[in-house]
Amino acid sequence: MTVGFFSPLPPARTGVADYAAALLTELRRHGRVEVAPARSDAALYHLGNNGLHAEIYRRAMASPGVVVLHDAVLNHFFLGQLSETQYVDEFVYNYGEWNRGLGRDLWRARAGSAADERYFRYPMLKRAAERARAVVVHNPAAAAAVREHAGGARVVEIPHLFAPPQLPDEARVLRYRASLGVEPGTFLFGVFGYLRESKRVAAVLEAFRAVHSQVPRTALLLAGQFVSTDLERAVAPILGAPGAPGVWRLPYLAEREFWLAARALDACINLRYPAAGESSGIAVRMMGIGKPVLLTEGSESAPFPEDACVRIAAGPAERDSLRHHMVLLTSMAEVARTIGLRGAGHIAAHHRVEPIGKRFWDLLCESCI
Repeated sequence: MTVGFFSPLPPARTGVADYAAALLTELRRHGRVEVAPARSDAALYHLGNNGLHAEIYRRAMASPGVVVLHDAVLNHFFLGQLSETQYVDEFVYNYGEWNRGLGRDLWRARAGSAADERYFRYPMLKRAAERARAVVVHNPAAAAAVREHAGGARVVEIPHLFAPPQLPDEARVLRYRASLGVEPGTFLFGVFGYLRESKRVAAVLEAFRAVHSQVPRTALLLAGQFVSTDLERAVAPILGAPGAPGVWRLPYLAEREFWLAARALDACINLRYPAAGESSGIAVRMMGIGKPVLLTEGSESAPFPEDACVRIAAGPAERDSLRHHMVLLTSMAEVARTIGLRGAGHIAAHHRVEPIGKRFWDLLCESCI
């Protein structure tokens, strides 16, 4: 059997590419896997919400196979790929002719789609789910979204994978912290990945500012590229001169420096609201190496045990919840370490790349029968 593998891969700067590279290596332990072949016995399509997946989506519609849904919201993908008429027609395909006017309204208000809950409320998954031989998701929220759009779809929940990295030693980590200007004994929080409204960057910065005024020996590493120029402008007063004490800004980090920065952290903040049904690769990676992770409470994070992460309330209570838990972690270092160790234990038990690769391979074998 030959498996066709369709996904962005490194050096593409996406979490999907990193995930796909690890899965591809593991699948090749089981049999023949080719990247984007003209023909194959079974096909695995990785779908996400950005333009890197455009050709992959078209191929998945033309030649059905197993779909991995990395984002359970494709609305933003269609906004970037379709004309107004095509978008509205696709919206009607998903939600009925009586919602044509709503589809038109959403198209015309698309400039605010990154933060507007309506675009997350209408994921537009029907066509992808109906065409696929099976839809792989990583959490209950995504599974529910797929079933809502295509009740007959075969939905398979497979946890997000974790491939243990080669980590830098402690001496190098300490030198890295010093190179950032982080003084010894400082509790370092970190936010990683593409910086967009749904990652709650403004809320994190405001909460950190309050925490830092209360606990000066704290710092925040903000590492990644701003996706939204509006968001970048909005947080500029907090980041700009005279500056936000304790905030260190870095651009996108290549793989080697990412793991160095990850080891240098004391805790990772990885919020998502509105949520798109995604399981964060950054959260899984950080938990996998024993770092406590602060996550938005919801179905996306439900599979993680209560004592293996820190859940932050969404909505109006978010900033108070975030500030409270940040102070708690900084004041009780043993609690932070314990949460990190429990998180690492959970990832080792449920997210190892080897059994996950086997589950994918078995599913692909079934799909070609």
